[in-house]
Amino acid sequence: MSRIHLFEFEDQKWFPSFLRNYGTDFLQFLSNMSKMYNPIIPVLEKGLEVAGMNQILDLGSGGGGGLLWLNEELKKNNPDIKIVLTDYYPNTTAFEYTSKQASNISYIKTPIDARDVPKDLKGLRTQFLSLQNAVDSNSSIAIFEGQERSFISLFAMFFSPITVLLMTPFIRPFKLGRILFTYIIPIVPIFVLWDGLVSSLRTYSVKEMHQLVNSIDKHKSYDWEINKVKSGPSVILYLLGTPK
Repeated sequence: MSRIHLFEFEDQKWFPSFLRNYGTDFLQFLSNMSKMYNPIIPVLEKGLEVAGMNQILDLGSGGGGGLLWLNEELKKNNPDIKIVLTDYYPNTTAFEYTSKQASNISYIKTPIDARDVPKDLKGLRTQFLSLQNAVDSNSSIAIFEGQERSFISLFAMFFSPITVLLMTPFIRPFKLGRILFTYIIPIVPIFVLWDGLVSSLRTYSVKEMHQLVNSIDKHKSYDWEINKVKSGPSVILYLLGTPK
């Protein structure tokens, strides 16, 4: 299946921020509840160790993703670890809620472009679009994709509206608007479905990630590990890059 680059609602400047936040809140809740990122804990620990860092700089954090649960797991072997949440469209309400759950998680209120990260922000970078900028800054980076571009992944996405309907009452902090735009005016289930399908179609394969790395300036100055691991019924693709 060829890679298709379509638009996602949450990436559009005109898309209402409160709707974008409802979507990222759902994804955070789902990833924490399902513990979907459990298989990539060794990758994160390796990235931190090789880079000699004790801080994760999360780019494109959304609502915080699965970092609450991941944080507790990482603290078992690294009790002093710190995590900083950033996003181009910061969901500050969710960031604040997440940081209150864990004292070692902080956030930045101002927009942070993953393609042009300020040099004073240090840490093992986690996300995707910041690859060249990470190399230019001689920063370690770990990239994770919670789906792959396959018919199975696309088929599974069609069940996402049902998941949104079932999980919304349990998402915290509670917001009346989330209920309204999920059940009465069902915009959230529809845009989560669309963005999920588009995200799968845009996902790079392992082979394509190797090609992407080889196209980056100074890529030979890094050690690269690119692979995928099983996570329940799905897979997580990952890329770990550390300066030599």
